[in-house]
Amino acid sequence: MTTTRLQLVAHAPTRALRLVTFGGGNVDLDEGGRRAALALANQAPARWGESCCVSSPAEAAVQTAGAWGLRPAIEPAIADCDYGDWTGRTLDEVAATNPDGLQGWLTDPDAAPHGGEKLTALIDRIGHWLHAQTAGCERITAITHAAVIRAALVNVLQAPPTAFWQLDVAPLSVLHLRAGNRGWRVHLEAAGPMDAGRL
Repeated sequence: MTTTRLQLVAHAPTRALRLVTFGGGNVDLDEGGRRAALALANQAPARWGESCCVSSPAEAAVQTAGAWGLRPAIEPAIADCDYGDWTGRTLDEVAATNPDGLQGWLTDPDAAPHGGEKLTALIDRIGHWLHAQTAGCERITAITHAAVIRAALVNVLQAPPTAFWQLDVAPLSVLHLRAGNRGWRVHLEAAGPMDAGRL
């Protein structure tokens, strides 16, 4: 069976993301985000060019790919979580105006006090997308969002939905996955010149 290699990349920082804004990837990269994306491309220029490339529809994801000279296909299935009425609001604003709703959302993956997407629905959406990737390209780069990468890890590790909140994903983090006859597995890579198996 052919092994599918997938690298999921969290888009570069935005000002909205720095302010801990729901839907912080639906805006342009700021200057710091552009510099960070370019720095990563300069460190590993060969990493990105060997794969099929897809991107979330969000501006930050598309611009992150552009900083690496890539023209990704837009993939709606790896869009950020739909935060409903909270989109564009900061965590502090929501905490001040809807503390009970925020607490419910942070503890119950089936809660959707914002009127948008439940975390369980996000996890299911990403699980279906992951399953579909085993029949496509052998090497895939997907530029997406921290929440999507968390959801992918919950799926691959077969963890309970509450594990979503135990996973921290920084901007420009890269999650490497491999799919074979035993399903998806997390693939940890060696750093630097020892990394002969890089995607």
